[in-house]
Amino acid sequence: MKCLPDDLLIESYYKAKELQLSPEFIQLIEREIVCRRLHHKLKQSS
Repeated sequence: MKCLPDDLLIESYYKAKELQLSPEFIQLIEREIVCRRLHHKLKQSS
C-alpha cells in the first residue's frame, strides 16, 4: 500500500466501502490514510 499514490488510496477507500468489502480491509486502508495524514481529504459523510 505504500506504493499507492494518495489519490488512488482515497479512491480505493471509497470503492471498498461501496463494494462493502471486509471491514478488516477497509481498516487497513483507513490506517494508511491516517498515517499519511490524508483524513482531511475524506468527505464528511463517510
